[in-house]
Amino acid sequence: MPSLPQLPLPMPERMQSLLEQGLPEFRSIEWVGRTTSTNADLLQRARAEAGTLARPWLLGAHLQDRGRGRAGRSWQNRSGANLMFSCAFDIFLPPQQLATLSPFAGVVAIEALRGLLTASNRPLLTMKWPNDLQWRFAKLAGILVEATRAGTARLAADHHVAILGIGINLDDARALSTSLNRRIADWSEVARADSAAARVRPEQIVKRIASAWYQNLSAISSEGFGGLPQRYAAVDGLIGQKIDILDNDRITCSGNAVGVNHAGQLLLRNSEGEHAISVGEVSARTA
Repeated sequence: MPSLPQLPLPMPERMQSLLEQGLPEFRSIEWVGRTTSTNADLLQRARAEAGTLARPWLLGAHLQDRGRGRAGRSWQNRSGANLMFSCAFDIFLPPQQLATLSPFAGVVAIEALRGLLTASNRPLLTMKWPNDLQWRFAKLAGILVEATRAGTARLAADHHVAILGIGINLDDARALSTSLNRRIADWSEVARADSAAARVRPEQIVKRIASAWYQNLSAISSEGFGGLPQRYAAVDGLIGQKIDILDNDRITCSGNAVGVNHAGQLLLRNSEGEHAISVGEVSARTA
């Protein structure tokens, strides 16, 4: 299949205008050329805010100087080659349920992106626990979820502000695969394989994910995370695989991946029974 040109990111001012038109439910939308970290910026703003609530917020950037992934990792990015944005939402959850937001945000993002593909290719877009988005089992995007108590405008004891950040590779997969020594995917690869994806513009990806997060997070305060195991199963890229759980490069548990529970914990089954995994890195064994 011939190579398709990578659709460029609109200039920041244009990107912001397009998103403002397409996301009327968001009270604040900003897209900048450069910042330190969109997640860190929104966290600082949420902690400092006082007075009337005016969320959700969306902040995106063409370049992040200190973009962050899970476990404090840096997010490698180049202006124009990555689609990076964060959203801030008011949520009402007890602290012990906040960790479930991470896999939940991943499931919602995968479902949203699958809607941009032709039906036959949707199963190729999967999730690696807790919230990596994969194309043909290569990392396409990563999500970082953080939460803080609402500022002086807190409405209840369980009122938190959840910051959901995502970085999607638009281009540069070949260079990233070399530098990280593992296979990385990007949207240009998806577009070469899928005619519907080839017609999608970057702002449409942002709108689809941000809107899906808004709709789903608006429901969890009243409905909880019911149905998460079933939704996760439909996008699970690990199901049935033999995996190792790593902590500081040390294997802490091994077995077969069998989905997640209602808390979003990874379920692993071995000769000792079934284990619910809350933290750790997943390493899928090569068959």
